[in-house]
Amino acid sequence: MKTIFFGTPETAVPFLRLLAAKTEVLAVVSQPDRPSGRGLEVSPTPVKAAALELGLKVLQPAKPSEIAAELKALGADFGVVVAYGRILKTDALASTRLGLLNAHFSLLPKYRGAAPVQWSLVRGEKKTGVSLFWLDEGMDTGPVQAVVETDILPDEDAPALLARLTGLGVELLDSVLTGLAAGNVVRRPQEGAPSPAPLIKREDALLDLSRPAEDLHNLVRGFRSWPRAWLELTSGKVLVLRTALDESSEPPSTGTPGRVLSIGRNKGILVECSSRSRLWFLEVQPEGKKPLNAAEFANGLRLAAGGLLPLSGKTI
Repeated sequence: MKTIFFGTPETAVPFLRLLAAKTEVLAVVSQPDRPSGRGLEVSPTPVKAAALELGLKVLQPAKPSEIAAELKALGADFGVVVAYGRILKTDALASTRLGLLNAHFSLLPKYRGAAPVQWSLVRGEKKTGVSLFWLDEGMDTGPVQAVVETDILPDEDAPALLARLTGLGVELLDSVLTGLAAGNVVRRPQEGAPSPAPLIKREDALLDLSRPAEDLHNLVRGFRSWPRAWLELTSGKVLVLRTALDESSEPPSTGTPGRVLSIGRNKGILVECSSRSRLWFLEVQPEGKKPLNAAEFANGLRLAAGGLLPLSGKTI
């Protein structure tokens, strides 16, 4: 089978390596190289670096439509798309014989959009998975070839879940490639109510202590990579890196969100949220400083059980 691969970040690299091992990859399409890091040095995208290592042809158009005719002339049987980061329009979609197969990290039609892993965690989903579907002109609306489902672990955060889904997705693609080689092309329409997974904004990650502790814990898990959950204290912005739910009956709740109930040495700060729910703040990072145990942070602010977190009242 002759294929084309579209992808950009590190997450896409294992899919490319599998495709190169199982098919003849005629071209790899990735986003243009951009400056990154403190020195703003121009570096190849992870997919480009892997493709060059594999000796594959790399294309990096500003717009995919610029190379649609070139791709079509290659005569590929189908393409695989993983986190490419660009919308593919009609001409690019029609560049192969069977179409373009996209790996999406959710159970479609749930969480269509740019950030399915993050929003599935933030919304407290118990299950997720990987959907391999044929791209059409809609936003993740095309027919499905295959799906793998998995439970979301109770304290799993976005980086851990993405890594696990990547492994499951590569296994799924491997089985699909075997099926496609035998002519088993499936185009099953998506069923069920769709839900969005839009681009994340910094303000989405603000912790509002008037919400239940479970909601806040899920938000911390979902936005662990970026933008990371945060509070605006009178001392400045503080990132909240790790939290844990508290199920104990002690210390007693006060009915005051933001009240410090306990400070556990080598553990963190137990804070009350809405509905008398409680959340342990385990690891925090004051803006511009290194991460530290939340109990150390509390000592620096001279917080004590019974007091209130010194929230600034800012919302963004």
